[in-house]
Order: sequence, then structure tokens, then C-alpha cells
Amino acid sequence: MTIKSPQLLPHNRSTMLAPISADPRSHGPAPEVSFIVCTRDRVAVLEPCIKSIQAACRAHPAFVAELVVVDNGSTDRTAERLASIADMSDIPFTAVCEPRRGLAAARNAGLKRARGRVLVFVDDDCAVHRDYLRDLQRHYATGERVIRGGRVEIGDARDLPFTIKRSLVRERLTPDVHPGGFVLGCNMTMHRDVAARIGYFDERFGAGGPLRSAEDTDYLVRAVLLGIPVEYVPDMTIFHHHGRRDRKAIEKLHRDYSLGNGGLCLKHVRAAPWLLRHFYWAARAAFRELANGPWFDHELKLSHWPIVFMNMLGAAKFAVLLAARWPEAPQVRQDQQANAEARVNTP
Repeated sequence: MTIKSPQLLPHNRSTMLAPISADPRSHGPAPEVSFIVCTRDRVAVLEPCIKSIQAACRAHPAFVAELVVVDNGSTDRTAERLASIADMSDIPFTAVCEPRRGLAAARNAGLKRARGRVLVFVDDDCAVHRDYLRDLQRHYATGERVIRGGRVEIGDARDLPFTIKRSLVRERLTPDVHPGGFVLGCNMTMHRDVAARIGYFDERFGAGGPLRSAEDTDYLVRAVLLGIPVEYVPDMTIFHHHGRRDRKAIEKLHRDYSLGNGGLCLKHVRAAPWLLRHFYWAARAAFRELANGPWFDHELKLSHWPIVFMNMLGAAKFAVLLAARWPEAPQVRQDQQANAEARVNTP
């Protein structure tokens, strides 16, 4: 199978971008489902992720699926391994090179190439449950246009219980619940029509971007503002092998999430002022900690204070990005793009 580099997406600071449609370069009938996996320099965890998706597809072949893997400028053996995996894959497999760094840019490249009626975002350090497609088909049988996230379990018992969601209750997002973590970006699905209405991910957010996180949370907020329901279901399970086993790593992630959420707050301050309520609640809880009040997470010893400080820093950083009009339309030099494409196409 030929591995090609996609046409880079033009950036538009508006939340409504050009409609997302099936890649005209693709041939044959469109699949029901597109799994979109973004990766950078993590080939060791990527391969088990791909194998789990292939196994889920074999377990439920009636719901035809494809796999789109976006290599976000890796410098390890990712491109070579993707070429090898593509040759042996028993499901349609497309590898995409997106040299512009950032998870949001990679997700956008995946959106550009995916052909499925339902889009499924899975992180490269996750494994999909064997019955994932069966659950997915059942939930999407109603035809309702929603963003829907599923259960996220710890994949390795040695990892600390963070970036997971184990709730047994099916529920929908309301302004009383902070959107961060309601549906996790490592297990987020939507109908193609929903993605077309919302547009592409904001590349100021997300890992590798200036605000380090919250590209998925921003997407949820934009959905809510358009009247699109956001739903969590206690199945559609994936197992997250995030590899964080010490408090220092969790604290860093805790700060990064709070930085992104601060930028999110300022971005949507007019359209979604209810986000400020959550900042107020975090600040109030932080002061209560000083009087022996409860921590944000007692088990992991995470305080409310980093949330408050990093929210403020994130809002300030978003203001700077806004003033600088960043990011402008990407200007990728032809030689950089050629080199990136050559790395992916090398057998």
C-alpha cells in the first residue's frame, strides 16, 4: 500500500471551517467507521494500539472500518513501521504525514483523510476493547448527531489512575459539569456531519501546541454552543497505557490540563460564560484547602492551587496568541514537505 503525505490544511481562526468531506483521492465505497490515531515518536506503544483496532474490526466485520494513522513528524522508526504494517493490514489502512507539530494539527490531518460515516479518535497509547465496534454500532443506530465518548480504563495496573473515566452512568454534558474530562479525547467519536458542523480542531490547543492541552475540550464546548449534545456512555471501552507511574509526571499533566482550560475559558468567555463558574469553584476550593478542606484528588495528592494558577496563566497566554494572531496560515517550505513525504514513503 502506498503511504502518501496529505495536503496540509489551511488554518482558519474561526471555529467554523471548510466542510469536512471524504478525501477525493480515495476510491471504493466509504467505510462505516474511521479510526483516527495520531502519533509522534512512540512506535513501541503504537503497534499494540493498531493490533487492538485490527482485532476489534475482525471481531465485528459487519461494521466496516478503516484505520488512519497520522505521523506527526516522528524522528524514530514510525514511518518505516507504518509502511510495513500497511502492507500486512487486513483492514483498509492509510498512513498520513503531518510535519506541523501538535496534536490538533495531527487530528485535523486525520479528519481530512478519513472517509467513514462515524469518526473515532483513539490515542496511540490505548488499546481498543474487542467489542468496541459492537457497542459503537448500537449507539449510532439511532442516527442522532452527537459527540459520544466511552469508558477509559487503566491499561497497566502499574500506571497511576489518571486520564481515565470509569463512570457506570450514561449522561450528557450540562453547564454544571466542567467539560474537561467529560469525554476524553483518547476515546471520542462523532458522526461525520457533526465534525462538518464544528470544523477542525483549534491548533492553539493540544499537546505540542502553545496551550499544551484541551483541544478535545474546546471541541466539546464548540459542539455545545452549536446545540450538539455531548454524551458519555459506560461501554465503548478502551484501555489507556499512559505509562505515568510517579507523582511528578501526574503533576505536570495536571498543570498542562489546567493551562489549556485557562485558555479555553478566555476563548469562550462571551459565548460560554458558564465556564467562569468552574474557575470560581476551583478558586473557592483552593482557599478551602488552606483550612484543611478537601484536595482536588486526595489519592494522588493533587491540589486545587495549580488549577487556579495555570488557568490564569493559560488565559494570559491565549490573550498573547490572540494579539499575535497566531497561528497564521501554515507556510511549510517545499523542501521540508518533500523531506517529510520521503520519510514516509521510504520502504
